[in-house]
Amino acid sequence: MKKRMAAILMMLAFVQGCVKKEVPLAVADYKELHRPQLHFSPKSQWMNDPNGLIFYAGEYHLFYQHYPKDAVWGPMHWGHAVSTDLIHWEHLPIALYPDTLGMIFSGSAVADKKNSSGLGSPTTPPLVAMFTYHNAEREKQGHLDYQTQGIAYSIDHGRTWSKYVGNPVIKNPGVKDFRDPKMFWHEPSGKWIVTLVAGDHAEFYGSNDLKRWTKLSEFGKTFGSHQGVWECPDLFPLTAKGESTQKWILIININPGGPNGGSGTQYFIGDFDGTTFTCETDASTISWLDYGPDNYAGITWADSPGDRTTLIGWMSNWAYAQVVPTHPWRSATTIPRDLGLERVNGKLVVTSAIVPELYQSASQEKVFEPFEVTDSVELSSGLIFDASTSVWNGSIEDKDWHITFSNAKGQRVILGYEQDKKRFFIDRRNSGDNSFSKEFGQVSYAERIATTRSIPFSMVMDVSSVEVFFDSGSTVMTALFFPDSPYNRIFIESTSGPVKVDSLVVQSLKSIWP
Repeated sequence: MKKRMAAILMMLAFVQGCVKKEVPLAVADYKELHRPQLHFSPKSQWMNDPNGLIFYAGEYHLFYQHYPKDAVWGPMHWGHAVSTDLIHWEHLPIALYPDTLGMIFSGSAVADKKNSSGLGSPTTPPLVAMFTYHNAEREKQGHLDYQTQGIAYSIDHGRTWSKYVGNPVIKNPGVKDFRDPKMFWHEPSGKWIVTLVAGDHAEFYGSNDLKRWTKLSEFGKTFGSHQGVWECPDLFPLTAKGESTQKWILIININPGGPNGGSGTQYFIGDFDGTTFTCETDASTISWLDYGPDNYAGITWADSPGDRTTLIGWMSNWAYAQVVPTHPWRSATTIPRDLGLERVNGKLVVTSAIVPELYQSASQEKVFEPFEVTDSVELSSGLIFDASTSVWNGSIEDKDWHITFSNAKGQRVILGYEQDKKRFFIDRRNSGDNSFSKEFGQVSYAERIATTRSIPFSMVMDVSSVEVFFDSGSTVMTALFFPDSPYNRIFIESTSGPVKVDSLVVQSLKSIWP
């Protein structure tokens, strides 16, 4: 009995420390070396998975895994920011703190418009968030049921949150890694659905009131990649471009086991009838949402306006996330991406596109006339602005070529295409500081799915990252880099004969920070 009481007291002391003894945040001016100027990042300290994404009353809410005491992972809270345009963000106070049931791991949020939960009122319907409680003490004791699902609600547009007194609302069935609930309203069956993961598969639960949940089905034990733990699921419908049939997309993040090592995001295409997800592809098929090393744990916003399906990811990789050379913060998100579904060479593919709101930050533009590259052309000599924060749109012939971004110290990141192997690549072996991790300095590869004569592409360059969307976003790559100074020289080079650049437009973007 004494041992049990001691354990309880230790847990209470731990929670009180998380809630009441926050250390002052380091000063951030958003001009630090490597600070993203186009991507969301916390003022300071640690951030990982985006959580609770919802559009409500004209605002996009971005919650995120946050440890306010250090720039490495620790007892998880939900940080919070809002935006009216998906690009410029206002930091808000921490939304959810750990409590006696555990830390606050990843989850989602919905607008309970009919007050089915009874946590608001007919005139003031609540926002309801579901998250994973992680009980570190039970994990330490060797129990399997240390993760459960709880809910919290807000009746003031997400500014303050109250935890439901009946938590947890979904108890652990006796499995490890039971977490990351993603909720949505399924109109055909008239109920709330939550997708969560249980180690090596996804599970689906249904509810009429967001408080009492019934398990509906499972998916995935024999499907897709299982080189790591399944995490951060999402389930949503998309209609293929030029077609009328609606498909359901199940996103599953996996760590490790990504296409280029460490973390990665796979997806499945099929149907969902309100109870069961049925995958239409072969069980061994693996489809990656992003082939680069640095897009993970992405989920979509609930209730996005204009029937959009917009996703944002954590722009990092668990292989080195806690040691990247940034201060006083660690981690950023990807640029928000509008998802689509297109048939490419007879195969349905989930596509990603830069949200159009980003282009509203453009300040200057350079339009290149079509040209041919026989050896090397310096693009930076034709620019009238610093291209370290820029967006690129163009089309290049299906031949061997690469684009090099470099600085005066000779540090460089190279992205390009190998025609014989039908694959794209990002080479960051000499991109800057790689000393913090042996896994970081690598070449990442991505297969080309399309077969057109020319390769259209869009690209977002920031001071410490690149996101490239090849072939209308059917192949996407995201990668970090940490040069000692910004890249200010850009070359496009041919490696096996003349290459035609059919079109190229480069736009300089304003920083999102004041």
